[in-house]
Amino acid sequence: MQTANTVLMVRPASFYANPQTVQSNSFQKYSLSLNDVTHEAQIAFDQYVNVLRHSGINVIVIQDELINETPDSIFPNNWLSTSADGTIFTYPMEALNRRRERRPEIVNHLCQNFVVNKLIDLSPYENRNFFFEGTGVLIFDHNSKNAFICRSTRSSEFVGMEYEKLTDYKLHWFDATDQEGKAIYHTNVMLSVGKRFAVVCLESIHNQHEREQLITVLEECGKQIIDVTYEQMENFACNILELVDQLNAPVYAMSKRAWSAFTPEQQNQISQYATLALGEIDIIEDLGGGGARCMLAEINLQKK
Repeated sequence: MQTANTVLMVRPASFYANPQTVQSNSFQKYSLSLNDVTHEAQIAFDQYVNVLRHSGINVIVIQDELINETPDSIFPNNWLSTSADGTIFTYPMEALNRRRERRPEIVNHLCQNFVVNKLIDLSPYENRNFFFEGTGVLIFDHNSKNAFICRSTRSSEFVGMEYEKLTDYKLHWFDATDQEGKAIYHTNVMLSVGKRFAVVCLESIHNQHEREQLITVLEECGKQIIDVTYEQMENFACNILELVDQLNAPVYAMSKRAWSAFTPEQQNQISQYATLALGEIDIIEDLGGGGARCMLAEINLQKK
């Protein structure tokens, strides 16, 4: 099952630019402003939820609690993923304050409403400074059992090997950097893989062999490659997610900024294939350094 109809989203209680993540996240526009932007982020969040629901997506909204002090809780896909075989994975997070995002009550909510056969908690690897941030770093092609991952401080190759042992997925590793030569922190800001398309910033992969390998595997998986520039990537054109509505028709979730970054030809390719669910989430992208895809944790479990 490549695409999900149900997603989990966490509504922020206190949103701001996380000082613990800015060092590795070049997409984050860090600000020391004391202005409270939480309300602005909540409005953007609620509007995005409404757009997704109007597009036929089932959205589970969990309210964050102020006491948690988790400015990035709006990005649950980094600590949680689910598999069609009934497995829930929880992941080791690099930032100390992001580790508090792993809330047992969220996992319990899923267990109460969906068929869950197994819980696999990889978070103890944090104690050894090994991090592996969920579907931020793992980009799946579920049909072929391949996953794509760029190296960064948030994607430990050791944990990746453990993940391969625990699942039947093959991980394909490569280096990807921004225009300043800094490692891209999460694969999902430079690559998105759906049923038909792989949207990727190939120029961020400077090693020609690794770039050609990635192209080969994506094409072997039957993907049409939409290659975007650095500028498009920086506007979150790769931070998009293909979902499916209640009639099993494709829906692409992305920000309005990401959609505007595509060329007319690329927009035509995507819009002829799928319905668009566009969120106006500039405040979240700017201060959080993550976009529309980062806000969505796909629920691939069977409903009870």
